[in-house]
Amino acid sequence: MANTHKSEIKIEIELDENKVPEKLHWTAKDGGIENEETKAMLLSVWDNKNKESLRIDLWTKDMPVDEMKVFFHQTLVSMTETFNRATQDEKMSATMKDFCDYFAEKLDLKEK
Repeated sequence: MANTHKSEIKIEIELDENKVPEKLHWTAKDGGIENEETKAMLLSVWDNKNKESLRIDLWTKDMPVDEMKVFFHQTLVSMTETFNRATQDEKMSATMKDFCDYFAEKLDLKEK
């Protein structure tokens, strides 16, 4: 039997009195991340039993809107790359990339 390794990703959320995130910290020791502060996170997991995606979307109340737009764009680009690696569906990946370019253009995120 092969040796196995377990890895842990930890997320800490400080909430205000209305349960709105004020601070987010995450740790992923195998990735060299130790209690790093962040302003936003999106986490998706696949529920195989119910065949559905479950999500946690959090951002702090001081996350700037302009940074949120960049965060979403970069997330969409990353999802496009992951989709391509996972499915090898070049045609849909190209369509998704076109949307990412359109998204960036409409939000004026691309360098001129």
